[in-house]
Amino acid sequence: MSDSIISRIDSPLDLRSLTDDQLATLCAEIRELIIKTTSVTGGHLASSLGAVEIAVAIHRALDAPRDRIIWDVGHQAYAHKIITGRRDRFETLRHEGGLSGFPRRSESEYDVVDSGHAGSSLSYGIGLVRARDLRGEDYAIALVIGDGSMSSGVAFEAMNQAGHNLGSNLIVILNDNEMSISRNVGGIAAYLSRLRIKPGYTHLKTELEEIVSTMPGVGEGLLKMATHLKESITHALVPGMLFEAFGVKYVGPIDGHDVTQVEETVREAREIEGPVLIHAITQKGKGYDHSERLPEKFHGVAAFELSTGVSRRKGGESSYTEILSEAMLKMGSERTDVVAVTAAMKLGTGLDAFSRRYPRRFFDVGIAEQFAVNLSAGLALGGLKPVVAIYSTFLQRAVDQLAVEICLQELPVVIVVDRAGLVGEDGSTHHGYFDLTYLRMLPNMTVMAPGCAADLEKMLRFALDLGRPAAIRFPRGRAAQPDGVGASEISLGRGELVSEGDDVVLLGLGDMVEVAVDTASLLAERGISASVVNARFAKPIDADFVQGVAAGKKLAVTLENNVLSGGFGSGVMQAMAAAPADIPLILKGLPDAFIQHGTIPELLSGVGLTAKAVAEEISRNLQEL
Repeated sequence: MSDSIISRIDSPLDLRSLTDDQLATLCAEIRELIIKTTSVTGGHLASSLGAVEIAVAIHRALDAPRDRIIWDVGHQAYAHKIITGRRDRFETLRHEGGLSGFPRRSESEYDVVDSGHAGSSLSYGIGLVRARDLRGEDYAIALVIGDGSMSSGVAFEAMNQAGHNLGSNLIVILNDNEMSISRNVGGIAAYLSRLRIKPGYTHLKTELEEIVSTMPGVGEGLLKMATHLKESITHALVPGMLFEAFGVKYVGPIDGHDVTQVEETVREAREIEGPVLIHAITQKGKGYDHSERLPEKFHGVAAFELSTGVSRRKGGESSYTEILSEAMLKMGSERTDVVAVTAAMKLGTGLDAFSRRYPRRFFDVGIAEQFAVNLSAGLALGGLKPVVAIYSTFLQRAVDQLAVEICLQELPVVIVVDRAGLVGEDGSTHHGYFDLTYLRMLPNMTVMAPGCAADLEKMLRFALDLGRPAAIRFPRGRAAQPDGVGASEISLGRGELVSEGDDVVLLGLGDMVEVAVDTASLLAERGISASVVNARFAKPIDADFVQGVAAGKKLAVTLENNVLSGGFGSGVMQAMAAAPADIPLILKGLPDAFIQHGTIPELLSGVGLTAKAVAEEISRNLQEL
């Protein structure tokens, strides 16, 4: 490594003196480091491999951190991190206390925003342009958007503003790799595909403009006619002219793996007044055979074997996502009115098998969560039973649609909330620890969380039969199966009494049921007898059931993988408030804070949501009573 090109790169300034051959070598070395590191740490491999040349070129063309570079979503920014002085710490990627898997302002002056969700970069960029111009400052603003983010509604809202209300320069690099997390779908994907097969567009358009501009004029009418003729010809030759219809200057397509071409295009774009979009074609997963062949699989990976690409994650218990996949196939077979909807998460949410078996009853809308929920309302109005599967952190974007389109009208839509609670190494932008709060606040919404594998299918069937809005939330990873949990049938608002004790009652929701069971075992070793409840419901909460299991106890404790504000514990507190007996209640959940990245056990330990920590707190409280 000491004689490598990459070892000499401590900042973007070190890129300036490299020859074309050295740049090619550097890109190969960056890819090698990314592959080697993510094979140990896991991470967003395929996206970052596809954006290496773009990162190198944009840092050569611009003067960061004075110039501002924004990475939409951020999972394509590993090369950016390596170039900007973080090479020596790159092996700490996604480790607790190490580098984040996404750009973070607190981590480097080169990171302009805390990225994590798709489509937001254009809005950030326009805001920065406005601020720059109002303050009379002079710096370039460039953003890299791709991996399906252009299908996000907020991206088009920003594009509309940029093209018609932004007279100052903004550089947009569209990293077009034909993929998002799952393969791109919808009109924008088809449009970009058509542009890819017309690489001569830019040159043709320029030539047509030059011809028209040099036509001898014989009056204003002829000039206008010539302009309209030019526009008609170019619109006919290039389908849609979508970006220029928005008022954004379009350049491309160009080869996104040609550093020199990307660099020169960015430099030229900087000199153009107004917003410019550079359309760069790249290959997701480039440089690693396994990710080139299976870019969807290698979008986000756990640690894997370098030679084979096989995950190092041990097999064994099924995940909740896998159990949902099987349950959806069963529901699809039993009921022809069941349809499935997702937002670019077909694989991640376990709906791939359903999509293959029932393709006409499956809808992937791309990165458009608001539309996914709204579409589901329409499907329900048409007499179907939609199941919408979206990660918790992304479902936040559709809270308004949940409220007005689903709950206000009491439509029978089932919301499956995957990756609920702490998700681990992806960190603060991807943790799903607000969903209990924003779902519980909605009238007419029923909110459930399985305490074990057996609960999930029961809850899906219950939700489909309920005939009104319902949500089922579960964590990332394995589906727990603690002894005695999940044996009884589902009853609206009521939990399941797993075991009985005399001193304490532990009410666990979802993945916290397993913690409650383990806590009861530790308390038993201290001579403390604890009841354990698989709560099942965060809303409604049957007050009679809660008061019944708490009656005669010295202490009640709620456990949830959600922020405490407005969560499950708040519901239990309300249910117990009317109880005649004054039983002390401890609410255990996540703090009022954004939690950083690390393994899930590390993060749970950090917030005191382990069996050991809970048992110790209960022991202290009982001693003080």
